[in-house]
Formats: sequence, structure tokens, C-alpha cells
Amino acid sequence: MAGATDIDWDAAVAFGRRAAPTGPRIGRIEAATAVAELRAFSRRAELAVRGVTHLGDGLPVLDGVVVDRPGWIAATAEGMAVLTAPITARFAEQLARRDDKDTRSRGGAHRVAAPSTVAAAPVGTVLGFLSGKVLGQFDPFVGDPAHPGRPGRLLLVAPNIIKVERELGADPQDFRMWVCLHESTHRLQFSAVPWLRDHFQGLVARFAAEADLDPAALVDRLAAVIRSRGNGGVSWIEATQTDAQRVVFDQLLALMTLLEGHADHVMDAVGPQVVPSVAQIRARFTRRRARGGGPVDRIVRSLLGMDLKMKQYVQGGAFVHAVVEQVGMFGFNAVWSSPAALPTRAEIADPAAWIARVL
Repeated sequence: MAGATDIDWDAAVAFGRRAAPTGPRIGRIEAATAVAELRAFSRRAELAVRGVTHLGDGLPVLDGVVVDRPGWIAATAEGMAVLTAPITARFAEQLARRDDKDTRSRGGAHRVAAPSTVAAAPVGTVLGFLSGKVLGQFDPFVGDPAHPGRPGRLLLVAPNIIKVERELGADPQDFRMWVCLHESTHRLQFSAVPWLRDHFQGLVARFAAEADLDPAALVDRLAAVIRSRGNGGVSWIEATQTDAQRVVFDQLLALMTLLEGHADHVMDAVGPQVVPSVAQIRARFTRRRARGGGPVDRIVRSLLGMDLKMKQYVQGGAFVHAVVEQVGMFGFNAVWSSPAALPTRAEIADPAAWIARVL
């Protein structure tokens, strides 16, 4: 049950399921085939990824978890509850201080509206929107009940995969394998690099510790950026941060860019021996990604910071490709040796600087 300062995740899931888009139309046999193939491909993909990355030798190979949109919403809410716990705690701390101040000024009790009821609707609406976009993801924070003792679970959203493969006119088996390669790379990153999960969670906790969630202060920071620089190239996410948060945010962004770029590189590096139509899929998918959706879709994506994620694929992929081209995959794998070896945000744009510093 949600406390007075928690997000009511059950309510958020309910909101999300109501907001999730419908479709595509899938017959029972087609659905069963897709589920079986995605499970099998998730295993095959990880073996192919290990061959390219030289990571994970000896680790068990597990199935992915195939879900529909409501299933993705529920699973993602579970992971978000773990990941956002430091932010929720920080929010509760600031609310308590403000409540104490109000109580003293009013000379009596002052009850603050529970964020659980306030936040569930917008959080759920965002989950509903994203449930129609995400093809798959690896959640390192919640385990798969089918594999107790193994951290994390790989989620594959079958209706979205089928929808996109139809839109691209792609070979279904090739496209499903291609998606599994990306998500299996993320799973291998966290399973083969023991410190990565705790490091990522620690950055989120540090980001939360530096947060100033006072609404007036948030508005003031955003207004100052707009006045001083016209918000030129600065996302609203960055604009509303404190100075201390920006330092941590740069580390988070560099890490996520590395992870996404590494997965994008591996998707293509496996070559046509694993995905025969990989070049065609990449070309069509890149064009689709560049076009985006309609105007409303583009506005929502911008507000959610999804444009940042698109840049991560491009910048991260370019970084990994440049380093691998110069020093090979074994040389690149020095990036996983310790947190200190991770590229900075500046080094993502300057691979030679990372090579000079780390290698």
C-alpha cells in the first residue's frame, strides 16, 4: 500500500492500462508463434552478442519475458518503484519540511495532499503512452520469478514488435531477432559487469539527493534558462536541474548513451549471418526513427525527454564504432573495468580523448 508520500503504483498501473493504445490486430496463431519465436530468439541473440562483445562467457542463458502492453506497464511500474525510491524519499523530506513550516505559521495542523493520489494519474498516463512505443527493455532492478537468484529481466513487447515489423515491411523473424539482439546486449551489460547495476542506482540516488523540488524554484530555473539562452539546445529536463544535479546528470547521460550506443553497435555488428536482412532493417528503422510521429506525438516525446534518447543511439553508436575501429572490441571492453573507465559526456563526443585517458 502506498504511504502518504509514495506514488500509488497500483493506481498508476490502472491509469496506464486505460491509456494504452489498442491494436494491432493479431490472430491467435500469429500471436502464439511470435511469443515462441521471441523467447527462442532471446536465447540465440545472447549467444550471438557474447560472440561479438566477448562478454559473459560461462553465464547461464535465459529466456526473455514476452509481454503485452498491460504486462509491460505493470512490469515497468515495478522497476520504476525501485529506481525512483530515492527521489520519492527526497520528495517526502521536502514536503515534511514545508508542512512543518506551514504548521508553525498557521499555529495548527496542516495536512499535505498525498502525492500518491496526485502522481498516479500522470505517471500512469506516461506509462500508457510509452507502452505503445517500447519494443523491449532490460530491467536490472527487478528479477524474473522464473529465474530466482538472477538479477533483472528482459521484457519483449510482442504487439509493438509486430506493429513495427509490419510498418517496415520487414521479415518478421529477422526483425524479431534484431530487436532481441539489442535487448540481450543490455542484459549482458548488467550481468557481465558486476558493479554496473549498483553504480547506476547510486547515480540516481545522488541525483535525487541534490534535488530541489520546490515548484517555485523549478519554475524560476526554467524561466532563467529561457531568458538567458532561449533554451537553445537545452532540454526542459536539464533546465530544471540544480547546478549540483547537472554534474550527476552528465554522468548518467554519458552512461546511458554508452549503453544504448553499445547495443546499437552490436545489433549491426552481428551481420547477415544472424540477421540476413540486417542492412535493410537498419535503413528502414533509421528512417522511421528520424520521422517520429505526428505533431502531438512529437510534443509528448519532447516533454518526456525522448529526444535525448534518440541522440543517445546516434552519439553512443558513433563512440563505440570509433573506439572499436581503432583498438578493437577487446580494447573497447576496458570501458567495463571500473566506473572510472566510463566515458564522460565530453568523451562521448571525442572518442580519442577517452582512448588517451583510459588506454
